[in-house]
Amino acid sequence: MPEILIGTCSWTDPTLLATDFYPAEINTAEKRLKHYASQFSLVEVDSTYYSMPAERTARLWVERTPSNFTFNIKAFRLFTQHPTKLEALPADLRQMVLPTRKPNLYYRDLPASVRDHLWQRFGEALLPLDSAGKLGVVLFQFPQWVYPDDASKEYLVECKRKLSQFRLAIEFRNGVWLDENRRQDTLDFLRGNKLAYVCVDEPQGFKSSVPPVIEASSDIGVVRFHGRNRDNWQKKGISVAERFKYIYNDEELGEWLPGLAGLATKVQQLHVLFNNCYGDYGVRNAHDMGRLMKSQMHLFPDSLKTRKEENAGNAQERST
Repeated sequence: MPEILIGTCSWTDPTLLATDFYPAEINTAEKRLKHYASQFSLVEVDSTYYSMPAERTARLWVERTPSNFTFNIKAFRLFTQHPTKLEALPADLRQMVLPTRKPNLYYRDLPASVRDHLWQRFGEALLPLDSAGKLGVVLFQFPQWVYPDDASKEYLVECKRKLSQFRLAIEFRNGVWLDENRRQDTLDFLRGNKLAYVCVDEPQGFKSSVPPVIEASSDIGVVRFHGRNRDNWQKKGISVAERFKYIYNDEELGEWLPGLAGLATKVQQLHVLFNNCYGDYGVRNAHDMGRLMKSQMHLFPDSLKTRKEENAGNAQERST
């Protein structure tokens, strides 16, 4: 039976720290991760999008979480064709980039040697997670200006080649990839290159909107819930947390249950992630989804458990 993992796309957002999700005595990075991992089986790391990960940090994540905990890692923003400040690069690599007056760099602006160093260091930093069996997928979230053409597909293959030891998951922010004319071609391309397709729930009707196509292109299925805040989806000058400020109700989550159940039959592992990380919205909805799945156990595997129940079961086994 497939394994279903539920979690959120952050455990350290400042708006979450301002809630009562973490008790007052849970006041360090180590304690917060341990507390989060006592509640959920999965987390997505978004800090690796903003700066390169460090191997030492990955080792600490391994040490501070249960043996069956899973981390999904968001790819560094340069790798997904997003504009990036020079200061985001490791200090020694900045010296290898020609001076420029442009406020941002793109992947294409970097010398090949710098690109190679970045890929190598990114991969090496994730090795502790991979060796411990705690690395799920590396998430590549591409912006709306990445269009489904030959050049984009070639680049996706390059990303796979650069991180060939890991599982890659691809999320698009240009709906053309999934329109009726290109949908099958996109899914076939992802399957042919062993890239996991990321299903999304997000506001519709924008250039950056992708339809909620529930499909799988590998043995891992990934679904990310971004909320449905239309007013903030493309609003300028707001924080990331405000952009995803939305709390799902049971009816909205329930709409996804049949689709998630069908998706679970196509994969060995299903990752359900909440990116509505404003305050405690994400953790609340992650718990809500687990509760709703349990209420429809005829749709889902009997092995579906919350992290709390797994920990309780392990404690009982140790005491007998």
